[in-house]
Amino acid sequence: MDFSGKSVLITGGSRGIGRATALAFAEKGAKVAINFRSDTQAANETAEMMQGEDHICIKADISKPSAVDAMMEAVVGEFGKIDIVVNNAGIFTPHPVDEVSYEDWQDAWNKTLQINLIGAANVCYCAAQYMMQQGGGRIVNVSSRGAFRGEPHHTAYGASKAGLNAMSQSLAQSLAKHHIFVGIVAPGFVETDMASKILASDKGAAIKQQSPLGRVARPEEVAYGIMFLASEGSEFMTGTILDINGASYLRS
Repeated sequence: MDFSGKSVLITGGSRGIGRATALAFAEKGAKVAINFRSDTQAANETAEMMQGEDHICIKADISKPSAVDAMMEAVVGEFGKIDIVVNNAGIFTPHPVDEVSYEDWQDAWNKTLQINLIGAANVCYCAAQYMMQQGGGRIVNVSSRGAFRGEPHHTAYGASKAGLNAMSQSLAQSLAKHHIFVGIVAPGFVETDMASKILASDKGAAIKQQSPLGRVARPEEVAYGIMFLASEGSEFMTGTILDINGASYLRS
């Protein structure tokens, strides 16, 4: 895969899957914009690790519509175009229905949907406006195995990712005529900061054994799937949900 001359925006690009994806695109010649919400140090570290030049870091909270619009304008202003957008930003907040208060339940749902679904939808909208003007582009949204399997302690997360899948497939249908192609990756557990706590707990060994490979995914493996869906030649896969879970959950 060659992404020379391509400009890429990755939300939540400073750590985990986002960082691995940024490094992978940069290695293949792309100019990368790393979006982050608060961890400036992690974003700068990622930028320093990337091959090539002219990469940028953009601080923006995608739960705020005006910040999404400003972020996209900054990327296009810097690179002159936006070829590929990877919606990776997300939160994973536990809120078991039989343990949390009603107020905490509402708070978890509001925050999770605002970032994982509504924020992603706004990123897609703003990106599509530029991509339609320039004659096409690619959007890859990072979903989750939990959209299909269920998330009993993170119900808003599972629902947000199911909504992300439906939104992505609807956009794949509506944007195809503009040569904008939309793909989705749905990882299971991945070795990231977001999953580190549960993987280090007494549940970690059982989680790894969910896959016949006896482990969870590495961020680089998810990045490879993202790049595949963003690459030339994958156009007829628009609307596809690519499972990256090591056969830990097989859906019909």
